[in-house]
Order: sequence, then structure tokens, then C-alpha cells
Amino acid sequence: MNTFTDNKEVHESGGANSCSSVISLFDAYVVPNYKRNFALIKGEGTKVWDEAGKSYLDFGGGIAVNCLGHAHPRITQTLTEQSRKLVHVSNLYYSEPQGKLAQRIVEKTGPGKVFFCNSGAEANEALFKLSRKFGAPKNRYEIITATKSFHGRTFAGISATGQNKVKTDFQPLLPGFKHAPFNDLEAFKNSITEQTVGILIEGIQGEGGIHLADPQFLLGLRKLTQEHEILLLWDGVQCGAYRTGSWQSYERILQDSGSKDFLPDGIAMAKSLGGGFPIGATWIAQPYADLLQPGTHGTTFGGTPLGCAVANTVLDVIEEEELNQNITARSEQIIQELSPLVDQDKIKTIRGLGGMIGFEPSISNFEAVKKLTLAGLLTVPAGDNIVRLLPPLNITENETHQALNLIKETL
Repeated sequence: MNTFTDNKEVHESGGANSCSSVISLFDAYVVPNYKRNFALIKGEGTKVWDEAGKSYLDFGGGIAVNCLGHAHPRITQTLTEQSRKLVHVSNLYYSEPQGKLAQRIVEKTGPGKVFFCNSGAEANEALFKLSRKFGAPKNRYEIITATKSFHGRTFAGISATGQNKVKTDFQPLLPGFKHAPFNDLEAFKNSITEQTVGILIEGIQGEGGIHLADPQFLLGLRKLTQEHEILLLWDGVQCGAYRTGSWQSYERILQDSGSKDFLPDGIAMAKSLGGGFPIGATWIAQPYADLLQPGTHGTTFGGTPLGCAVANTVLDVIEEEELNQNITARSEQIIQELSPLVDQDKIKTIRGLGGMIGFEPSISNFEAVKKLTLAGLLTVPAGDNIVRLLPPLNITENETHQALNLIKETL
């Protein structure tokens, strides 16, 4: 994620040394595809520290990854205990942590099975291949996604993404993807052809600028895909795994709609699932769960005993401490305390759910993120001039208040 156009001010004002040995190593040896800020050396809970000892409240959360903050003792304990037993085996063998995690995901989601991988892009990739496999007998291969969507940085991911900025200089892209305006059911309906095999949608467009799906749009998509016998695919990579206060964001979005049986045909998840350990998963509904047979799809590192043990612990902590309720309360606190800034013309809009809130500052979002970083608050820019707040699910009321004060004093 490119945060700043010029890091010099952050280096000098933030206290971190721009000539540090760590940054020198990156300048010399690491591919410069990220415009990095400064070197972080440790984290604890919601705080991280740079090389100069300056602390920051982390409301970027590794872009929605660190759902339990930094160095959570339960994750550390699981990493230690599982690493003494079994770190990695190939998927030629069974392992108990993977089986248990798959069972939990199925019980939370619905009848089906789970494929494990390493990242959100790979989780979406499994959905793409599932769709092609499903449509192959009738030569159907086309997937419709939304404008402003983001579905990963692989070739299929950027082909599926509804933003031209990720595609520049990478043509020709993978064929078989088209885009329709988000929340425009009629446009999606008119985009379906005889070759269409699926529709892929985010409940909340994160990178696109914290845009929420309309309940009637989602219910309409479910009906539309059933009428045309095509798959409804859900990208829950950023907005899933309790990020919005519900297991999957559609549960939260549709909670007041009266609909109790909405269920996609496939769901990609990652980010908060591992709480910082890289793991992705693709839930596939029955009757499609057995389409990907041996030799059709695979992974080397996906679903390792270590990764699955950590993900099981993350779910344990969220459920035992009812962090879904905590992040819902903190979300209401954020919106309530930020709202006066709209009246003061410092913020134009606020939107989002749970631990996924975005606001549009009166200045550019890159400038706002830079100012907030200098003040000691880490945030993340997104499309449509939005600043994303993606705190851990266990953020306290006081920490939230501290962060909001920094925003009020800075903007």
C-alpha cells in the first residue's frame, strides 16, 4: 500500500532514522513496489514502536489483519506449542488442526467444505477455478464483478478487480471478467450472457473506499444467480472473520432485512482469520464442494498445522471474549465521536460497519494519513479519498477515545 508520496517528513518528525540500517537494507536489496514509511521494531496490543522508540496507535491493523492486536499472548502460546509438535506437512497428509478449522468454518457458514491457502488472493483464485470447473461442461466461464472492487494482485485478481489503476501496464489480462456498477442490480442483470458462470461481490468494498452493499442489492443478486443457474461468489477477505461484528459481513448487512437464509455459493476469507499469521480459506457450498478433485487445484503451504492452529486460537479468543460485540460498540463510538467533525467541515462523510470504518477528510486522504502518522496514529488510505480505520477487535474504549482525539486535534 503506497501511503506517502514523500517519506522525508515522517522520517524526520516521527523520530525514526531514515538512514537506519534496516532502511538501508531495503533500499539496496528489496524490490521497491511499496512506498514504505519507517521501520517498526515491536508491537504490543494496539501499539507499535519505531526505531527511535516513538509509539503509535495502530488503527491500520496490517490492513485489517491484526484482529487481536500485536503479540497476543494466546497466539504466542499456540505458535510455541504447535511448533514443538508439527509446523508443516504437505497436503499429501491429514493434520488435526486443519480438519478442526474446516469443521468450525463450515459450522459457522453452512453445509459445504473448505480449501485452505495462504492469502486472500489465493482464496479468490480458488473461487475463479471453481467457477470455471462448474461452467466447463456448458462452455461458461465469464465472471461479473463490481466497479471499484478489489480482488487481489495475482493476474486473475487484477483481471477481476474493477479498478483500472491495478491493471495499467499489465495487459493482456486474463479474459472472462467484466464489471458492473456496485449496488446496481439492473446493470448486473443486463451484464449476464450465455457465457456467464458467476458473480463475485464484496459486502464492503475496502480498498475501493468503504462502500457498503445495499441489502436489496444482495438479495436481488442471490435471486438473479439462482434464476440463471450461475454461482454467487463472496469476497470476504477484508470484511469477513468478524471484522464487521458478524462472522461474515452479509449477516450484518442483512440483519434487519428479514432474510435469514441468504448464503453465497462460495466465500473467500483471509486477513483477520489468522490474526497476523498468513492463512486464507475458501468455503464452497454443497453441491459444489467436491468439484475440485485431486490434480485440479492445490497449494504447498496452505492449511499447515501451524497456521490452522493459530486460526483456531484466534476464533477461540474472539468467541470467548465476545469481541464481535466489542467491535460493534467501538464502531458506534467512532462514528459518534467523529460526527461533530462533519459539522466543522473537517470531515465530509463517515461510513462503514464494525472494525471497518472510513471517513473522507476535507484534505486529501494521503495528506490526512501522513498528518495522523506524525501525530502517532496509523491509518490506511483507500479509494474515493477515504481514510480507513481498521482497529483490532479487542480495542478498548479508552484506546478508541485516544485515537479519536488524535484525529480531532490533527485534522
